[in-house]
Amino acid sequence: MTIEERVAALETRLRAAEDHLEILNLLNSYGPLVDSATAEPAGKLWVAGGGYNFTLPDGGTKRLEAPDEIAAMYGWPGHVDLVNTGCAHLTATPKITVAGDAAQAVGYSFVVLREDDRWFLWRAAVNHWTLSRTAEGWRIVERFNRALDGSPESHATMRKVAAI
Repeated sequence: MTIEERVAALETRLRAAEDHLEILNLLNSYGPLVDSATAEPAGKLWVAGGGYNFTLPDGGTKRLEAPDEIAAMYGWPGHVDLVNTGCAHLTATPKITVAGDAAQAVGYSFVVLREDDRWFLWRAAVNHWTLSRTAEGWRIVERFNRALDGSPESHATMRKVAAI
């Protein structure tokens, strides 16, 4: 292997590591932003027109469009109550695959809520993110989030980890 080939291989490996790190940082920015009621920057984690599809507390589902509908969600009374009570939206380390300027990630997320002097796990979900490299860096195209309620849909989302 020539020095040029070795340098090219190292550049490829470095780019892959940098992509994974940037995606991890992006996904892990979500919790502190929404838990501090920093709505506009949270909505801008997505590409314009991207979406967040999630399970509602009543069991239904909803898709919000980025950035405005997603940012507005953080002003909903239920979310404001969580923030004012004290909560932590946690993103577990996902499995990430990158293919050029597109990426996918599958992993869990949790919401921890404060109640008096104790903290408890309030919600657990599985997520499938699709992402895109943009001029501003990696951004979320779609976040598909399903509560870990034993449903076929949540199990199907978990199984996507084997496909990416």
